[in-house]
Amino acid sequence: MVREGIAGSTRTLQWKCVESRIDSKRLYYGRFILSPLMKGQADTIGIAMRRALLGEIEGTCITRAKSEKVPHEYSTIVGIEESVHEILMNLKEIVLRSNLYGVRDASICVRGPRYVTAQDIILPPSVEIVDITQHIANLTEPIDLRIELQIKRDRGYRMNPTNNSQDGSYPIDAVYMPVRNANHSIHSYGNGNEKQEILFLEIWTNGSLTPKEALYEASRNLIDLFIPFLHAEEGDIHFEENKNRFTLPFFTFQNGLTNLKKNKKGIPLKCIFIDQSELSPRTYNCLKRSNIHTLLDLLSNSQEDLMKMEYFRTEDVKQILDTLQKHFAINLPKNKFSF
Repeated sequence: MVREGIAGSTRTLQWKCVESRIDSKRLYYGRFILSPLMKGQADTIGIAMRRALLGEIEGTCITRAKSEKVPHEYSTIVGIEESVHEILMNLKEIVLRSNLYGVRDASICVRGPRYVTAQDIILPPSVEIVDITQHIANLTEPIDLRIELQIKRDRGYRMNPTNNSQDGSYPIDAVYMPVRNANHSIHSYGNGNEKQEILFLEIWTNGSLTPKEALYEASRNLIDLFIPFLHAEEGDIHFEENKNRFTLPFFTFQNGLTNLKKNKKGIPLKCIFIDQSELSPRTYNCLKRSNIHTLLDLLSNSQEDLMKMEYFRTEDVKQILDTLQKHFAINLPKNKFSF
């Protein structure tokens, strides 16, 4: 049994992947365990992780398609086996992998007779197709098919209005959910007050990321959501007399830097997180992808290090330098120190 391989006497939590397989290019499966947990903890973690896996992980989708001489979404085109609606549904199912932010353009430009698959999509450099064999349409006659596409990265599910477009442009409902399904189960063992639990997590993904990567992203996103509570100091809570409510002060990155300068004891740099800064979403996401989460992580890099990061621009470095100089009166070195 799984629990026999886990030391029940220790309270150090350990996780392990006990099963991993690839059923197809668009279906990955992973099974993980976390133990030992006290009674009730497995359910608390399992529910939160399942919701984070299904709703907090970003994915990339085709969100709009445009083709000339298409009078209606439910119309048919001579020489194409599928209707316009069926082609849109096939485009909706295309699984993409990317690190892009914002909207990008793509296109399809082919001539029949032939089958049109995901391999025929002309993509921007930052996007790749998980399964190039996914079917889009079947051209039965020697006609040209030109479709302009829009691609976007986001999270959750977005239902676009189905208004008929006069220019042949149609929105596609976007499913930004790389995790197809997630389940958790609990195994209890022990007696009385010594009862402990093992949490089992099952994750199915669409191939744009592995179950292990999905587990990491969901965990990271949950931590980010709880970070503000870690900085709500008890002494700063303002209670109002004769009222059954209280308000918490809004904590910002700059407040943390100011307190760090004024507090003689000092606040550990590792406790000041960059996700509470005034940095733009693009700059923050670039730092996050490079595993820079705290001020300590940031100060461990030089300007040269930042410029080597993927998608990082000179403007992003300048924004970081301005923030550090304004609120902390420090500068990042231009180059690495050599010893």
